[in-house]
Amino acid sequence: MTFPATFLWGAATAPHQIEGNNTDSDWWLSEQLVPGLERSGDAVDGYHRYPEDMRLLAEAGLNAYRFGVEWARVEPTPGHFSRASLAHYRRMIDTALALGLTPVVTLHHFTNPRWFAERGGWMADDAIDRFAGYVREVTAILDGVEWVCTINEPNMLAVMVAMSRAAQAGDVEKWTTPTIEGETRPPLPEVGPEIGRRLAEAHHAAREIVRKHTGAAVGWTVANQALTPTPGNEAKLREVRYLREDLYLEAARGDDFIGVQSYTSQPVDENGVVPHPPSPDNTQTGFAYRPDALGIAVRHTWEVTGGIPILVTENGIATADDSRRIAYTSEALRHLSQAMDDGIDVRGYLHWSALDNFEWGSWEPTFGLIGVDRETFERHPKPSLSWLGHVARHGRL
Repeated sequence: MTFPATFLWGAATAPHQIEGNNTDSDWWLSEQLVPGLERSGDAVDGYHRYPEDMRLLAEAGLNAYRFGVEWARVEPTPGHFSRASLAHYRRMIDTALALGLTPVVTLHHFTNPRWFAERGGWMADDAIDRFAGYVREVTAILDGVEWVCTINEPNMLAVMVAMSRAAQAGDVEKWTTPTIEGETRPPLPEVGPEIGRRLAEAHHAAREIVRKHTGAAVGWTVANQALTPTPGNEAKLREVRYLREDLYLEAARGDDFIGVQSYTSQPVDENGVVPHPPSPDNTQTGFAYRPDALGIAVRHTWEVTGGIPILVTENGIATADDSRRIAYTSEALRHLSQAMDDGIDVRGYLHWSALDNFEWGSWEPTFGLIGVDRETFERHPKPSLSWLGHVARHGRL
């Protein structure tokens, strides 16, 4: 199975998960106050060690790196933009380009400035204007960037917004990470369309700013859940999938690309999404082992968006067994290749994650192609990094 010579092969990270000491963000505050959340702390010191991380990816044979700009660092107080922080992210872009890595830059990856959250967050009257002001500042450092993701997983972000509102109202006793399933995690709230529509409005505003001030392709990334119906529940699937996914895919129809982020698949019965049953094959996040989910997600995204180019911006597995990571990724890429053979326009594959990192309230899941000693921050490339680099160099499985 071969891939185009122009195909992007890379790995992805998020600023809060790797940088450390993101003290002006709402997530940092939640980690100090909310029972059930571990603290990010120094994370894996990615803020200072990004040159080494990028070099390891490039030397392995990868040609792309997805990383984020942290809004809370760039605008720590309303209307005050940190030139030093903007210069830092510009250095990251320059480092990637110098190493032959195509930078894929994400403008918002779950975290907000603390002041933004305290003023009502995404549902505040001035939320779109505030986000647009931040995006305008960031476009000044994006020269040479060909891919920009405005908002990461807005459908998951909508769940986080709903969880935060419930916590503020005193409706939850313990807020565990929403990205890990298990018996101790409370059910995630069902999210109506109003939050998603507000995020789509923010995305469209950012999209126009990026297009006006840069030459980058612009889109957003969606958590694609590869939902499938149980017998007789096709109508319920459509209902559930619209609120969880299709609303956000439809909002991408005017974009230059859509980011597909896929990890597992779940069935939908008459009551809704069926939780992953306990199984020794489940991943560290409680997900079913479903490498075929990537093919399902890509095909569904292609259909709903009307055929805009696809960039796989996240796909991976939380496991301590690196041979299982290689097996999962190999099978996922086979399904991706089959979808491409059927005419779906896929421009690249970015593995989640480049590094073992902070998983939104927990340090237990390990997604990385590179392990990290959290005491010394020493990087330890895993065999999966070399394997994926070999696939990238040769353009085939």
